[in-house]
Amino acid sequence: QVQLVESGGGLVQAGGSLRLSCAASGRTFSNYGMGWFRQAPGKERDFVAFITSSGGFTYYADSVKGRFAMSRDNAKNTVYLQMNSLKPEDTAVYYCAATMNQYSNRYYSPQLYNYWGQGTQVSVSS
Repeated sequence: QVQLVESGGGLVQAGGSLRLSCAASGRTFSNYGMGWFRQAPGKERDFVAFITSSGGFTYYADSVKGRFAMSRDNAKNTVYLQMNSLKPEDTAVYYCAATMNQYSNRYYSPQLYNYWGQGTQVSVSS
């Protein structure tokens, strides 16, 4: 079992930045690939970013590529999402998730993930 707790959300103006954190506890964190997803009201949960267990590879949704950066610190059992140049369309609840199946090419699919956090709200005003 892995417990995930997100933090760092808030209200920011367009063009601003936020850094989300996801702290993990439970089983060996360094065994898991980690993802960030987001869900806006009335919409499906969408893939944002993924990082492999070692941190050696990252993948991003086209909508955030060049603006967001995902990283992890296995010594601190924490993953991060640095979000720059935020836009109103980035407004959503952001979730981190953990998967043992990090070598799957379906890292963008919520079904791949075994554990989820409770989410943190990000609101971007225009």
